[in-house]
Amino acid sequence: MRKNIIALIAVQLWKSTFKSSAIYMLMVLMGVIITFAAYSGWKMYTVQNGIREYYQHEARESWESNPDKHPHRMAHYGSFAFRRKHPLSMFDFGMESFTGNAVYLEAHKQNTVNFSEASFSTGLLRFGEISMAMVLQVVIPLVIFFLGFSSIAADRESGTLKVMLTQGATWKELLAGKSVGLLSLTMLFFLPCAIVTTGLLVGNGHTTGDVLMRFSGLLLTYLCYYFIVGVITVIISAVSKSSKDALIRLLAIWLFFVILLPKTTQAIGSYMYPSPSKVAFESALEEDIIRQGDSHNPDDPHYKAIKDSLLSVYQVDSVQKLPFNYSGFIMREGERLSAVTYERHLNELLRVYGHQNKLNRITAFINPFTAVRNVSMAFSGTDFSSYVNFQHEAEAYRYQLAQTMNELQMKYISNDVKNSADKRAILDRKHWQEFPDFKYVFQSTRISIKNEALSIVALLLWLGIAALLIQLLSKKLKAI
Repeated sequence: MRKNIIALIAVQLWKSTFKSSAIYMLMVLMGVIITFAAYSGWKMYTVQNGIREYYQHEARESWESNPDKHPHRMAHYGSFAFRRKHPLSMFDFGMESFTGNAVYLEAHKQNTVNFSEASFSTGLLRFGEISMAMVLQVVIPLVIFFLGFSSIAADRESGTLKVMLTQGATWKELLAGKSVGLLSLTMLFFLPCAIVTTGLLVGNGHTTGDVLMRFSGLLLTYLCYYFIVGVITVIISAVSKSSKDALIRLLAIWLFFVILLPKTTQAIGSYMYPSPSKVAFESALEEDIIRQGDSHNPDDPHYKAIKDSLLSVYQVDSVQKLPFNYSGFIMREGERLSAVTYERHLNELLRVYGHQNKLNRITAFINPFTAVRNVSMAFSGTDFSSYVNFQHEAEAYRYQLAQTMNELQMKYISNDVKNSADKRAILDRKHWQEFPDFKYVFQSTRISIKNEALSIVALLLWLGIAALLIQLLSKKLKAI
């Protein structure tokens, strides 16, 4: 292919596009939409993060202000874990509005993550939010279809196509030139989003290597997406007898890929791999924990057996003679067993969600929109995997908190103490002040890429298919 011919065809597409005043109105309208999306994303990020950081600080102050008391009471007093929003969540909201962002942490009980935006909003939230990612994924492909539906079909109708081919241009050059021209037109809308997002990241001080790597991945992902969409547009225009036919076909493709297929896949996934309700999950978990025994009941068979074993190992005839606090040991064992049980139930639930998500990722091989949506959420730290990562971090912190309090009881409280009101059972508050606060750590970029490897492969495959279609169709297309 001759590069100068491809460039000439691309420039011709630009000139014909800007002959219409509609492109200027479209640019103004898209500018307004992008500005609103950028502002709402920045506002949601700053306000939500401010609220979460404030209440995390309040929870810490409340924890540290507790007076001297029995450590097991502190374990039951508990604390809170709040999930900070990722800096790139201002670009792609992902699942953030539908997943919880705070969890109460206490001994012997694993609470669910609550307080999602959806729980405080009307049902209109389910129709979607205007984020920059939504504009790039949904609106701009529609714009590409409207800019390119007549790119070749109109030339066929006017007879220009036959003239171009007889003057030496090949079909391959024609398809490539129109695709390049359409991709360059797309930059009129894509570059403002990229520039605004860069400004928001720099303005908020989010210029770490991880954030920049994720943002670079986002830019490359969307560039690949627009090349694919542009090639599809040009090919549909080339195989259509008229501009009207091309437009109808492209609108049908947009509705199928962006609206119908994602919703259908979600419904099929929920039907094939049904997940238990919150009540059913918690009931099953509670039944398993009760079946294991009650660490607060001295006559429970399971814990009575542990007591007999300890007395035998240490060769003493009563728990008062053990070299550590027996009640603290039992509380520690009870916490370990309940945590193992919770982990098993949670992993089973996540396995069901994993099957649903895998079905979604598989459809990325027939729907580039699904591929780019999955990759975009992963790079923005707003996908389901990031939410699960928060769950695991919060549970690890809760378990460490409870076990630290149990170990304080084992170390500092004598077995002669009969109740928590005894002065000998009261520990200095410095022990809770020394326990570190919860700090949420974002999932690494490497793990995010690994989780969405299937979607990334699907997107690369679509790139290859787009290039292959240009190669194959250039041998079969006709001017009339």
